[in-house]
Amino acid sequence: MSINMEGNKKLSGSPRINKVSLIGRIKSSLGQHTRQLTASFTELWKTPFATVMTILVLGIALSLPTVFHVLYKNVERVSGQWDSASEISLFLKKDISEERVQVLINKLSLYKDIETVTYISRHQALEEFKEMSGFSKALNYLDENPLPAVLVVIPVKSAMNTAGSKLLVAKLEREQDIDLVRVDIDWIEKLQAIFYLVVDIVIGIAALLLLSVLLIVSNTIRLNILNQRSEIEVLKLVGATNSFIQLPYIYIGAWYGFLGGLIAWLFTFILVLWLQSGVMSLTGVYQVQFEIISLNFQESATLLGVGALLGFIASFISVKQYLVKIEPK
Repeated sequence: MSINMEGNKKLSGSPRINKVSLIGRIKSSLGQHTRQLTASFTELWKTPFATVMTILVLGIALSLPTVFHVLYKNVERVSGQWDSASEISLFLKKDISEERVQVLINKLSLYKDIETVTYISRHQALEEFKEMSGFSKALNYLDENPLPAVLVVIPVKSAMNTAGSKLLVAKLEREQDIDLVRVDIDWIEKLQAIFYLVVDIVIGIAALLLLSVLLIVSNTIRLNILNQRSEIEVLKLVGATNSFIQLPYIYIGAWYGFLGGLIAWLFTFILVLWLQSGVMSLTGVYQVQFEIISLNFQESATLLGVGALLGFIASFISVKQYLVKIEPK
């Protein structure tokens, strides 16, 4: 008898038995969570109208930050294409001779950060201005040509960024025969400063909208708990723990957030399709090709995950705040 007892003790304490029991507990826990997850989804549609209204509100709240992100991504693509000095205009002094102009051209051609140098004489500059302005007859009455000669400098590719172009401009401004240096990247820096200010404002708005998602889900779960107060009291009377009771409500909150994220993704996709035709018409006028990029797979998964996480957090806070206060009378 003692041998059997010792054998039973050895058998019950063996690593294999402990491992099997651990796996069994894990499977049982996963099965319970799966059943609760499915049951909570079914619970949503017992009040379909209220559920749809809540999901639509959450979808709108989540779609606004999502649309801002899509707009930011596309504007960044455009500004990335503009963030380069395609050419630098050098306005020469009026009294410079043709010989000195040629010397200057040869000198600039030796710069390592300059690709090409194009010379536009005063006469050519005046003719181009006549064609562009439409005041050719009025300009014919001028006693002398008021326009200076211009050198159009195309930097090498490595010097076309903002930093490289500024270094090149600083060197060109030191040349004696150059009266004025103009680069077409100055307005881009001003535009980018405005753009980054708008981005900061959008981030603040997005944070408020995400906070509103937390408040909406939290209040919805609170109402569910209060409406089912009698059922919760019965469950506690028969010995159900708080962790067992709160699990469905937490999953319901996660479902709200996930479905709200799905609606936000759908709204964003429809908006991109709606804007695409208008953008194609606009870019066709300027003879450029640009296509709006919507959310990719990773961004879409992040949107759904963030929605579910916000719903989970909001429902967890609401459950912890209200569920523990309900006790059977």
